[in-house]
Amino acid sequence: MSWFTANLPWVSSLLWDHLVLALPPMILSILIALPIGRLAYRYPRFGGLLLETSTLLYAVPSLPLLILIPAVVGTPLRSSATMIIALTIYGVALLVRFAADAFSSVDPGVRESAVAIGYSPRSLLWKVDLPLAIPVLLAGIRVVAVSTISLVTVGALIGISSLGTLLTDGFQRGITAEVATGLITTMLLALILDTLLLILGRLLTPWTALKRQGGSA
Repeated sequence: MSWFTANLPWVSSLLWDHLVLALPPMILSILIALPIGRLAYRYPRFGGLLLETSTLLYAVPSLPLLILIPAVVGTPLRSSATMIIALTIYGVALLVRFAADAFSSVDPGVRESAVAIGYSPRSLLWKVDLPLAIPVLLAGIRVVAVSTISLVTVGALIGISSLGTLLTDGFQRGITAEVATGLITTMLLALILDTLLLILGRLLTPWTALKRQGGSA
């Protein structure tokens, strides 16, 4: 506890660095994975290839990917841009399958009813498919969020500042309290973000609460 108190400003700075690295890939993953998941749902043959490709991408080890990105894109190895690109790739790879499943979860009868009363394809997407896909989609976003918070720490191995710095620095210097602070802070950050997303999901899908109440009654 004394180590944490003495180094609180540094830990706070690393926490901010961690968030700056984690939040952009989460947003980019959603923006990229949604249309890809939509394509995978609408065109199953092509979609199967997309889903398999996303699975293979997520299987790529993080350190080789971090080294490969500068060679392909031209960003410096120890830059936030390199880390954000890598995390976005992993986020998209995870979320694409959830997005496809989310659109598949929408009741076809609801779609048919919407078309019957004159909904255009665009209106169908924004007013029917996306709202009803939120519960499944949000489950995927929660997985991506926790995964991204965890993966950001890997950047410390190549000198990118984050809560992972506490792990590498503490291990090298043999300071158990520093390592413990890094682990606990990362876990708490992931837990807080997951809780916020859960609350957001309930606010965006009030009908799911009514279904739960109806089921319990």
